[in-house]
Amino acid sequence: MNTEFTPLFKQLNTIILGKESVLKQLITCILAGGHVLLEDVPGVGKTTLASSLAAVLGLHYQRVQFTNDMLPADLLGVNVFAPNEAAFKFHPGPVFNQFVLADEINRASPKVQSALLEAMEEGQVSVDGKTYRLPQPFLVVATQNPSEQLGTFPLPESQLDRFMMRLSMGYPVEEAEKMLYHMGDRRQLVPKIQAIGSPEILAQWQAQVQQVTVSEAVAAYIYRLVAATRQAGRFALGLSPRAGLAVANAAKAWAFLDGRDFVLPEDVKAVWVSVGNHRLQSLQQQNSSKVLAEILEQVAV
Repeated sequence: MNTEFTPLFKQLNTIILGKESVLKQLITCILAGGHVLLEDVPGVGKTTLASSLAAVLGLHYQRVQFTNDMLPADLLGVNVFAPNEAAFKFHPGPVFNQFVLADEINRASPKVQSALLEAMEEGQVSVDGKTYRLPQPFLVVATQNPSEQLGTFPLPESQLDRFMMRLSMGYPVEEAEKMLYHMGDRRQLVPKIQAIGSPEILAQWQAQVQQVTVSEAVAAYIYRLVAATRQAGRFALGLSPRAGLAVANAAKAWAFLDGRDFVLPEDVKAVWVSVGNHRLQSLQQQNSSKVLAEILEQVAV
């Protein structure tokens, strides 16, 4: 582990108990400049995780509760006429923050969901024909309720593709859950977090990740994995080149977290499932994550 990140993980592990692997995947995605989709049942600590992460990274944080009556202007902002100036003045919405938690994103209509597309892809929003740049770095962590719950709208493929990773926290392990009941709600510790990073430091880390090298052999391995998803009978559609590039970038960040400036096949394996699972629709009885794990076993390094 890169010792530079030891204090960061130490603080997060005191609040989010027993989820070290999820935390590493999440930090990996952020270092790669990606957005994260957290899919879980309510009450397992997704919001606490997001607020803790924003605090430890020293980023301006804004939580947005998505509802079925929400409008795009509620997220992006709106032009309001200012009588004193005899002109319209733009009032930025909550998306104009460095760390945006889109809570229960699939409770909003597809029209509101699509309002995030430009922001997540290009770091800007367009309102009434004018484009506004978002603060940098810009990160979206969205939570999603299981699709079988009432009042949810499935995210379209174009929206899902904007998330580099889909992660699931799951229920805590037995010892961690007992400790939670014994020590109380961990949210009370969030205000006590000391920022390890800052917008400038995060930008520096992300630039260092891009300097991590991917050899031709590792690039060929990523291609073989991606090509395997396109074989008939596995998925409705295979992974796109953009998804393969996301795998490569995530593997770079994983290597950087481990203190290396080059990618190993093990780095690719570590991020493969979380980068690909939400982009694929399995044609088999198994879910996409299990099929992706099988591909890892079948494709030669």
